[in-house]
Amino acid sequence: MTTIDRPSAFSGFSGDRARRRLLAAYDRAVDRLWPVPVDAQDVPTSLGTVRVYRAGPGGDDPVVLLAGAGGNALSWYRHVGPLAERRPVLAVDPLGEPGRSEAAAPIADGDDVARWLLEVLAAVGARRAHLVGSSFGGWAALVAQRRDVESRIAALTLVDPAGFASLDRQFLRWVVLGGLAALLPAALRRRAARRLVNGTLLEAELLALGVAGRGFRRRLPTPPVLTDAELAAVQVPTRLLLGARSTLHDSAAVAERVARVAPSWSVEVVPDTGHALPLEAPELVVARVLGDGG
Repeated sequence: MTTIDRPSAFSGFSGDRARRRLLAAYDRAVDRLWPVPVDAQDVPTSLGTVRVYRAGPGGDDPVVLLAGAGGNALSWYRHVGPLAERRPVLAVDPLGEPGRSEAAAPIADGDDVARWLLEVLAAVGARRAHLVGSSFGGWAALVAQRRDVESRIAALTLVDPAGFASLDRQFLRWVVLGGLAALLPAALRRRAARRLVNGTLLEAELLALGVAGRGFRRRLPTPPVLTDAELAAVQVPTRLLLGARSTLHDSAAVAERVARVAPSWSVEVVPDTGHALPLEAPELVVARVLGDGG
């Protein structure tokens, strides 16, 4: 049986100073990076309040953007504009991550993650949502779809998602080295980005936001590896994008496994990209979400 890390505390800031520092950096980044007008909404759920940004036309079929661990709605700033030209977009600050959402209870497992996400979809009137999740957000999208008894989720795009392999030393080393490289001068960061295959290191504003958020204590579950039966049970059209050089998993092996157990999925291994695939190939991600090419 898979052992799951189940947090007993909930995510939050270490103190008021840490909160002010992160939110000031967050607001600066919104002003500098956000490409289109948005309406901000704070949605109450049973596990906390979730900040959602709406862009694009109205409709009950939004593209819902879910960031990876340590990220928030700003992780998708390169994608929101082109997506909003054709679809309603909801960019979410995931509950338990550094941003303007506020957890009010522990999020212990996939059931809790699915609960707050499905409550948000219900609150905003989404009936045919297309969930787009990167890393932890991809796993969140999958667990929400599996518990979606009201069929609010119509499609999934999973961008180098968690839940397909156990977190190992290679990935943890990539995370640690990326954190250290974020503190380097710009020229050295660019070299580190190439060496580590980590496009996040080229994003100065997002890196500054990450540094400002070091007083945030993240308390979320470690995604367990999804079983073949769980993957086969996904009932909506699903597209899987994998970074060919991802350190999170062996992308070729993941692609082979999915082709075997969930043959209806569309699977693409993207050359010359790593786990930071959304930032390394934003145009491709947008095109695949909109169903263009691939």
